[in-house]
Amino acid sequence: MTSIKAVGLDVAKTVFQVHAVDSAGRIVMRKKLRRGQVLAFFAELDRCLVGLEACATAHHWARSLQALGHEVRLIPPQYVRPFVKTNKNDAADAEAICEALMRPTMRFASVKSAGQQSLLTLHGARELLVRQRTMLINALRGHCAEFGVTAAQGLSRAQELVALIDDEADDRLPTLARRALRSLVVQIRSIQEQIGELEAELLAWHRSSEESGRLAAIPGVGLITATALTATIGNASQFRSARQFAAWLGLVPSQRSSGGKDRLGRISKRGDGYLRRLLVHGARTVLRWTRQRAERRSPWIEGLLARRPTNVVLVAMANKTARIVWAMLRRSQTYQPGRVAAV
Repeated sequence: MTSIKAVGLDVAKTVFQVHAVDSAGRIVMRKKLRRGQVLAFFAELDRCLVGLEACATAHHWARSLQALGHEVRLIPPQYVRPFVKTNKNDAADAEAICEALMRPTMRFASVKSAGQQSLLTLHGARELLVRQRTMLINALRGHCAEFGVTAAQGLSRAQELVALIDDEADDRLPTLARRALRSLVVQIRSIQEQIGELEAELLAWHRSSEESGRLAAIPGVGLITATALTATIGNASQFRSARQFAAWLGLVPSQRSSGGKDRLGRISKRGDGYLRRLLVHGARTVLRWTRQRAERRSPWIEGLLARRPTNVVLVAMANKTARIVWAMLRRSQTYQPGRVAAV
């Protein structure tokens, strides 16, 4: 095993596949492992380079292998796929990971710490609860509309329907329907309470993080966006430039260029869709705010609105915010409104 230089590890729930090569690229080992055998196998290996596809469980295995002294690199799955030679199976995937790992121009993803993943778990749980709350409110609104009771959209306006259901004296809803809808109201209140608890946890973490606190000063970046950016990005030096960071978020046009002629399409929508959505929604809030206050209007935004549709302008604003985020994290700077306006 001393001749092994690089290992491609295809992770799964139960069965793992190992593909190992030496310094000349010759295949040294192909081995199938059960989950409980993985750490024991790598503990017997001399220090080597290990490659894994960047997936949900890859960060855990990367941290475990790093603790054993190995150098671990995570490869985005879309960069591994071109190296799969034949039909897809575990052995072919492990070999493709090993091939991609040895490429000199390959791009790698950073390994997230347990703290980063814990914070992102808070975000994932909150996002799921928000979706469930939206589903329940939509169901409540739809059932009430069947009896001629309507309310405007929005969480705050849904409280009118909740008050109606709680009011036994209001005869616009039959008793049987009121009982059924009351169960939905109980779930909405329970979910709302759980969302509040998760947001309190996020707020406590936000106040303890210097980076998250600095990002929250950017217009359009609040508590949720700042904590999500801090936990997801980690070390901003993994991106060479602000442009690469914006491209990683999928906020740049996709290209179909050939023959020296540039053909740009819609935004690529690559990378983390959650972060991209938060940045675009934050840009929408900033745009609405600047339209209400004439003294806060930006000539750059006004010029874009004169030439492009509103949604295109929102993406451009989100792209600019992403570049500001990268610069602040990379250089450990605070937000400077005057400098941004000048640029």
